[in-house]
Amino acid sequence: MKVLANGGHEGDEPGRSSAAYLIGGQRFEAGTPRLAEAVAAAHAARQRPRCLCLAEGIEMYVARLAGAQEGYVVKRMPGTGSQHAPDCPAYEPLPEASGLGQVLGSAISEDPATGETTLKLDFPLSKIAGRSAAPAAGGYSDSVASSGTRLSLRALLHYLWDQAELTRWHPGFAGKRSWGTVRSHLLRAAEHKIARGDALRGRLYVPEMFSVEERDAINARRLAQWQHAMSAPGRPQQLMLLIGEVKEIVPARYGYRCVIKHVPDQAFAVDEPLYRRLGRRYDAELALWGSADSVHMVTIATFGVSEAGIPALGEMSLMPVTPQWLPIEDSFERQLVERLVAQGRSFIKGLRYNLRRDQCLASATLTDMGSPGPLLFIVPPGLDGTAEPAGLRDVIAQCELPAWTWRPASESMPQLPVPARRRLETDMETT
Repeated sequence: MKVLANGGHEGDEPGRSSAAYLIGGQRFEAGTPRLAEAVAAAHAARQRPRCLCLAEGIEMYVARLAGAQEGYVVKRMPGTGSQHAPDCPAYEPLPEASGLGQVLGSAISEDPATGETTLKLDFPLSKIAGRSAAPAAGGYSDSVASSGTRLSLRALLHYLWDQAELTRWHPGFAGKRSWGTVRSHLLRAAEHKIARGDALRGRLYVPEMFSVEERDAINARRLAQWQHAMSAPGRPQQLMLLIGEVKEIVPARYGYRCVIKHVPDQAFAVDEPLYRRLGRRYDAELALWGSADSVHMVTIATFGVSEAGIPALGEMSLMPVTPQWLPIEDSFERQLVERLVAQGRSFIKGLRYNLRRDQCLASATLTDMGSPGPLLFIVPPGLDGTAEPAGLRDVIAQCELPAWTWRPASESMPQLPVPARRRLETDMETT
């Protein structure tokens, strides 16, 4: 979450509550003309603004931005997201409720002095000619314990999705989260992130929404950005990162190809080893994608561009999402998220990052309860009616929040906790 000094915060969507800050003893609402001046003055005086989502206020900090977004930004202090009110833009669930807790502080470290975040990756962003690495697709293996010291390719996608606030849902977002919105949020989320010594934003390619009228201009901008990944004799090839929606991954005249929506003029080459690994590693995700037309498939991949101008994927990870671009792991999470959206609930979707499939994860956290939580858990059908996934009790104990649990193998989905607004209406009707 970032609250810009111009009054808006990154990731604004209709229906979101606005922020208010205490700066130098004065209250400033997001969007007021004097906010930018007050934030700049607070940075010069090394003052800590306070977010007023709660009566006592919660300390924030001001970072100075450089580059295209030059200016100032008010950000939450590291590790304080769960202290904010659930409907505050700065709120986030406790890291222990998702895979974020495993990587925060080790693979992800934020410097409050500069506002920059350093990311440690477990996959390369360069390639030496004649040398071919063959890691598991997505840089993640189910056969070994995942390390929290570096981000896998999937974990990087989850982190950027979280930072872009695309894991958050509010009824006011309905019908307003297009690919153009997703793209702009992701690009802003990548700002001021450093990976392998370089700015992540310069390495990230997220396709523009395609337009026939703008075809030539879009292609020209794409080719200009891809110049950074062009191979050249005598030097290592720099790789870029792709985040896009997959249209199809199919055999080609030679090898295989991945077609990305909004990039109709240029498919990405996929070699046979990567194609085979995708089928083995992501069989469940691919089956979910094929089971319903409403499920989209998002990919994150490294790629280089040959001297002939052909982009070729290196490593690749897949993430199914709902029509609202909310990530889902299986059909049970799909059912849960669909019900939450249909009932007009506000929530934050949990993400796995580096966690293994058998490790505990809160599928979602409700943010319309008037107080933090509860956490929503789904017990995998592979366990019997009384067993619990690894670490479920520990996570609930650490978070000290109420928990809702659904065991699809033995019961239909339980009734969801009643939101604060509905509880208040019921109380008023009975008095």
